[in-house]
Amino acid sequence: MDKYKKRALLLSYITVIYNVVEGILSIFAGLLAGSSALIGFALDSFIESLSGVIMVWRFSYNKKVIDQEKEEKIEQRAEFFVGITFFILGSYVLYEALEKLIHKSTVEPSLLGIIIAIASIIFMPILFFMKYKTGKIIGSKALIADSKETLACTFLSCVLLFGLLMNYIFSKPQADSIAAIIIVIYLFKEGYSTIKESLEK
Repeated sequence: MDKYKKRALLLSYITVIYNVVEGILSIFAGLLAGSSALIGFALDSFIESLSGVIMVWRFSYNKKVIDQEKEEKIEQRAEFFVGITFFILGSYVLYEALEKLIHKSTVEPSLLGIIIAIASIIFMPILFFMKYKTGKIIGSKALIADSKETLACTFLSCVLLFGLLMNYIFSKPQADSIAAIIIVIYLFKEGYSTIKESLEK
């Protein structure tokens, strides 16, 4: 079991590092292209890294935890905080989507942005699967919830890519906002169920 908890900690570190790098590159690409979508995606990456930091905190306790009751309390807190990050992420995505729809903001085409989105679409599902599988093995609902947030970020990467391509090919900058609102529903639903489950323990 310790082997899988160490794997969970490693995956959490990878989540943080990848999302911080992705966020920095997305801000750079967004500023170059004047793209609010890319800058919004960057902030999404930083929020996802926050969830990863919570998981690092949760699994860093393994060597210090003495009794099972204390470990269960740490797990419960971690699961609750992950649920909160769903709402933080969802609220920001909803704000960005509505702001772009109302003001009809233009999402400029960006080759670097498209590369970032494609890289995320390839890497994030792998990270999701590994975290979800590890969470199931060690019985960590917090890690499973965190893996679902990683999956949600995969959907957001698809939205970003779709928006950039639609704008580049068909000049439809509002397409990604509509898809983003659909994703917000998923985020709020997962956040609610995660928090509810953590409070019922």
